[in-house]
Amino acid sequence: MTLPPERRTAVALAYGAKDSAPRVVAKGYGLLAETIVRTAREHGLYVHESPELVSLLMQVDLDQRIPAQLYQAVAELLAWLYKLEAGRGGNPPPLPPGIVAPEAPTDAAGPATPPSPTPSA
Repeated sequence: MTLPPERRTAVALAYGAKDSAPRVVAKGYGLLAETIVRTAREHGLYVHESPELVSLLMQVDLDQRIPAQLYQAVAELLAWLYKLEAGRGGNPPPLPPGIVAPEAPTDAAGPATPPSPTPSA
């Protein structure tokens, strides 16, 4: 028995300095997920692949703030983005209150190619 291929899923988050928590601004399966990821990359946003996080974020309604249960996971994602941005000399995204910014990488090879804060699976 062969399993059907997994449908790609994607969730886009927005988080501004004045926001109390990140919110879901786009989400979808299949072609819509591919469009979310492609659009994020076209705009120079980071794409982080995390099927477990996407699965949880897919349960959040559009334009709703993430629930408190996901703060830690999303804060770790934002800290990862902050580290990448700081390493490439860009403007890092704001971190939630109480999250300490990691040190910038000192890799002589330079930063990784930018993908977006759009978790995808």
